[in-house]
Amino acid sequence: MTVPSTGPQQNWAGNLRYGAREIVRPRSIAEAQAAVSRETRVRPLGTRHSFSTIADSPGVLLELDGLPTVLDIDADRMRVSVSAGTTYGLLGVELERCGLALRNTGSLPHISVAGACAVATHGSGDTNGNLATAVIGVQLITADGSLVELSRESDPRDFDGIVVSLSALGVFTRLDLSIEPTFEVRQDVYEGLSWERLEQNFDAITSFGYSVSLFTKWTDQPLSRILVKSRRDQLGSECPPEELFGARPIGARPPNSKRNNLTNRDGSFGPWNERLPHFRSDANPSHGNELQSEYFIAREHATAAFAALRSMAGRIHPLLIIGEIRTVAADSLWLSPSYGMDAVALHFTWTGDSTAVTALLPELEEALADFSPRPHWGKLFARGIEDIAPLYERHADFVRLAERFDPRLKFHNRFLERNVLPRDKRFLDGP
Repeated sequence: MTVPSTGPQQNWAGNLRYGAREIVRPRSIAEAQAAVSRETRVRPLGTRHSFSTIADSPGVLLELDGLPTVLDIDADRMRVSVSAGTTYGLLGVELERCGLALRNTGSLPHISVAGACAVATHGSGDTNGNLATAVIGVQLITADGSLVELSRESDPRDFDGIVVSLSALGVFTRLDLSIEPTFEVRQDVYEGLSWERLEQNFDAITSFGYSVSLFTKWTDQPLSRILVKSRRDQLGSECPPEELFGARPIGARPPNSKRNNLTNRDGSFGPWNERLPHFRSDANPSHGNELQSEYFIAREHATAAFAALRSMAGRIHPLLIIGEIRTVAADSLWLSPSYGMDAVALHFTWTGDSTAVTALLPELEEALADFSPRPHWGKLFARGIEDIAPLYERHADFVRLAERFDPRLKFHNRFLERNVLPRDKRFLDGP
């Protein structure tokens, strides 16, 4: 028998209170199957780090961290099987202990593997795809409560639509990920990069490290920071250069007690799982009282998009905590924002003023409209299915896949209806 969740009834940022009738925490796969089978509307709930209503349901939410922990490492086949509620922080520790690694991670190790992959969450790096590109197999509960196993090998035709499925096809209970030998990473921070030098040397700058993040307030001032993450096995020298197109390294600084949640940035090498994320897994991530939006554009539009956003600095800056520019390699996952294109991700960490941010987003999206921006599914955006569907070549294929997996719309909610799946009169009122 499932038990009620003891967690909060809202998301991590506090901008969203879930409208579900009930949040339950199944303690076994069988309990989760029974809940899916008996409910008319149900959705999985991960670590609550989505800012949009993507995880909500007019019926029941299943909190997955109560399921038995699975963390089976197969070093011979270079793969790991993990339960859906497993966080990247926990997975990273266990892989590193065995001398193994994931190719990349997101900024926050606090997020669950299943939730992050379902919405194509990403890290950074010209050659690094989003986190879901590591998925080679899934176990999920379908609408009738059945437990099925699907893999890239056994289901090559549809697997790219199954992985980044926004939980529209079923409830992930386990994921199989590809892994590689462990590696060490160092982080170096530069400051003082002008917009002119960035636009002239964008490709060289983003390829300067294994993972590169550029932080900005979108004003005419130089970029706030450049965070370069370098793999030891890919460096020609142990020492970073003293200049990066006019930007200078800031050197080691004592930790700021107010922001002592960041991973080590003093230029020392450390395990991949302690350097690739921006934030430490044993501390509260990011700023806390914040909102987030993010848009993906084709790499060739980067400099033009920068100019469009800088022209809006007067509107953006008062609501912005920090902006971040990252690159993500192209992939073949149907609903991935980097599907079919090497992407530049334009991330906005906003203040907690939900009313003002919501009012700004249509204007921001209009400024980016010429570059066909694809929004991050788990963050805040304004445009709906009429604008979003044409951006995805395989959108119609995904709609057919959803109709096959979930003909009674059990996993439907207002977010999917508004942004992904065509409107259907059978849908019940609710989130």
